[in-house]
Amino acid sequence: MVDAPFLPSEEGRLDERAGLGYLMIAAAATLFGVNGTVSKVVLGSGLSSLELAQIRSSGAAAGLLLFLLLFARRRLRVDRRELVFLAAFGVSGVAFVQWLYFVALQRLPVGVALLIQFTAPLFVALFARFVYREHLRRRIWVALALCTAGLAFVVELWTGVAFDTVGITSAFCAAFALTAYMLMAEKERRHRDPASLSFYGFLFAALFWAVVQPLWRFPWSVLGDRVSLQGNLSDHTAPVWLLVTFVIVVGTMITFSLLTGALRHIPATRASIVATLEPVVATVVAWAWLGERFGAEQLLGGGIVLAAIVLAQTAR
Repeated sequence: MVDAPFLPSEEGRLDERAGLGYLMIAAAATLFGVNGTVSKVVLGSGLSSLELAQIRSSGAAAGLLLFLLLFARRRLRVDRRELVFLAAFGVSGVAFVQWLYFVALQRLPVGVALLIQFTAPLFVALFARFVYREHLRRRIWVALALCTAGLAFVVELWTGVAFDTVGITSAFCAAFALTAYMLMAEKERRHRDPASLSFYGFLFAALFWAVVQPLWRFPWSVLGDRVSLQGNLSDHTAPVWLLVTFVIVVGTMITFSLLTGALRHIPATRASIVATLEPVVATVVAWAWLGERFGAEQLLGGGIVLAAIVLAQTAR
């Protein structure tokens, strides 16, 4: 997500395979968490945040297109009026989410970047309250207070912000972009299935980046280089193309497939709560792999923010 961590769907009753749905969401959140550290290593190879966002979108669009052509060709049908919405969805809801997240990853610890981006469900609930005029449970205000307090601990606000200001700003902007993604996806799901919606999102994101940076200017030679795995694995190297393939296939296509499949068995609200495993896993992986550490105040703040996210998910 976040990356795009989850796609809103119709609320419904749990079926007899609810356990499978929870397992799929947990697996997706785990893979997304690992993908954060892999992406940070790739960003140390010489590829910029824009270039990684471009190749991820292009690769995911190509893979999803192949899947739909083979198994669900009818889902590719689209009318002209819908194309405008899908283009806006792809640019604001997909391209900017990824790019801003990668900018944040370059400047912040993986766990901090993800934790801030994961405040998006809270913004979705607030948007529903003040724009859609939906009735929300009072717990949303508790969630807002908890989130604010937790983030103050995470960034150590009393010290004047302990982390890079551009990184913090990018992470918050990524949260707002993810909010737009969730709201637009929630609207479009009434007309289009998640697989084709994801494809068109990645397609228009790829087209947008192709305009910003034509493909012939992409530093393809970097993909053939080997890069240090950094941190506790700094004595080891891997080819950049292999790490990028992981980001595209495992960190994007497989995770999105798991999320889509899980939503057939459990409601989106419960799926989203389980998905909060992602920043937890990302923090643990970054600690074990990159040697990134949280202080006691940040661990406390992270726990408070996660509690706020869970409350926000149950407020609508």
